[in-house]
Amino acid sequence: MLTQESIESLAKDWYSKLDVHAPQVELLPLIIDEGLEMVFPEATVYGWAGFEGWFQRVIRIFFDEVHTVKLVEPTITGDTATVKVVVQWEASVWNAPEAYSKRISCDAFQTWEVKSDGNGGALITKYIVDGLEYHEGSATL
Repeated sequence: MLTQESIESLAKDWYSKLDVHAPQVELLPLIIDEGLEMVFPEATVYGWAGFEGWFQRVIRIFFDEVHTVKLVEPTITGDTATVKVVVQWEASVWNAPEAYSKRISCDAFQTWEVKSDGNGGALITKYIVDGLEYHEGSATL
């Protein structure tokens, strides 16, 4: 059975791994393969193969990332849940041939669908970025 704590733990683990650009094999156990859908502002990807393409691209674009979880609000129905997530995302980006990098700072509003992993934890089955709200002075995507 899913709990608020297991879902919060999943969110914190997910973002801490994204912050340090953890090896992809450390992120795969947090998401399902078959049936996974991830909707980002720049792409929609499916399954582990789609996630790999997205992940390998973004870790080469963004650096000095910091994700701060501001809200994890699940609606739990047995072994599944719909979760509203708000995370403050900060990252630097350098676009060649610009002389300097730029800093992005925004709140990302997301909707996740998760399911129980059968061992007291949770897995992401759907991940949708609903929108970004840029902070004052932030660069944009």
